[in-house]
Amino acid sequence: MNITELKNYIKNGELDALLSDSCAIDPENARGKYISLCDSFEKRFGADRDVYLLSVGGRTEVSGNHTDHNKGKVMAAAVNLELVAVAAKRDDGIICVKSEGFPEDTVPPDAAEFPDESKYFTSYSLIAGMENAFILRDLNIGGFDAYTMSSVMKGSGLSSSAAFEVMIGNILNHLYNDGKVDNVEIAKMAQFAENVFFGKPCGLMDQMACAVGGFIAIDFKDTNAPVIKKLDFDLDKAGYSLCIINTGGNHADLNEDYASVPAEMKKVAKLLGCDVLRQTDRHTLIKNAPLVRREAGDRAFLRALHFLSENERVDTIAEALENNDINGFLNGIKASGDSSFKYLQNVYTTKNVSEQGLSVALALTESYFGNNSNAAWRVHGGGFAGTIQVFLPESEKTKYVEYMASVFGEGSCHLLSVRGAGAICLAR
Repeated sequence: MNITELKNYIKNGELDALLSDSCAIDPENARGKYISLCDSFEKRFGADRDVYLLSVGGRTEVSGNHTDHNKGKVMAAAVNLELVAVAAKRDDGIICVKSEGFPEDTVPPDAAEFPDESKYFTSYSLIAGMENAFILRDLNIGGFDAYTMSSVMKGSGLSSSAAFEVMIGNILNHLYNDGKVDNVEIAKMAQFAENVFFGKPCGLMDQMACAVGGFIAIDFKDTNAPVIKKLDFDLDKAGYSLCIINTGGNHADLNEDYASVPAEMKKVAKLLGCDVLRQTDRHTLIKNAPLVRREAGDRAFLRALHFLSENERVDTIAEALENNDINGFLNGIKASGDSSFKYLQNVYTTKNVSEQGLSVALALTESYFGNNSNAAWRVHGGGFAGTIQVFLPESEKTKYVEYMASVFGEGSCHLLSVRGAGAICLAR
């Protein structure tokens, strides 16, 4: 359909059921945003185009903090903050993406031939990397124009970068491959783009959660064939809310902090005769503690200890959800947060120890709830700056949000829902 037909389709409520049931989005609120997106596309790229409307959600990590890059287990969920795009083919092979509030990227076809270090850590490199990943799999690629809007806050720990990568794959999938590429495969390609073209050695959890959707447990023992298990759990029916608190921390210059975690874990694994920590156990690590401390350092030892405990914890938390054991779930989340703070040590960067917004948010939350077993909190996402995650009873959410907003400001607290859909084409 053309842009006028798409706007009428949206106005007439044709998307309402899909948005409400699959994306956990209020259709009434979405209509205005989507029509504004259509207007922006039309203004920038023209009206006489055959357009697609596509959506990818952000994600929240539920358990498995920094385990995926060592072939560990994670639990995550897609959330109802989304990256949405209007896209249309072009015949010159150029990809042009205008993201609301950001500079426009114009990526020529030859950018996909090889990584360009001068483009590291840019959205340009992610686009080129996704193209390259499609080429390596003998999938179809082509040029397109796209205008995007996002409610997945940059630097929030809700994976704005993963949503962007997956969106580029989502567009290529539906514009040039009839939507036949599996979303699990798109997630793998997105990780490749971030590792090889963007220059960040990330794991696969963020991309997988954004691409697949819902509550999921993922076992990355075989990264070529990760085992993905959908968990039938309704947080709302359990009487709980998920709250993400943005502490406003600065994510600039944190790439070394993020990269140090998998690097140190893999260094320990190598000392223990393994490629990754998934291939060893706690007994072996502790038995070789003198060697690890001497050769890799104390922080690396503690991070390895976190991995081995956290990897087991994912199974415990998943089992609690499957059994509707909310107390078991909350206890697991609190243990994950405690381990991340003390052993993984990703709550603040040592480059600027005077800025510890995450530590403050965690301390205030602990002060608010005390030893109340009816709530749980932890650092959210990669850490070092950004957000914390809190699971709390519905009855507490209003007072708690007011309490935290008094410190971190209005708009810092986000009450979210789990999104059932992964990467999706809403209309074409």
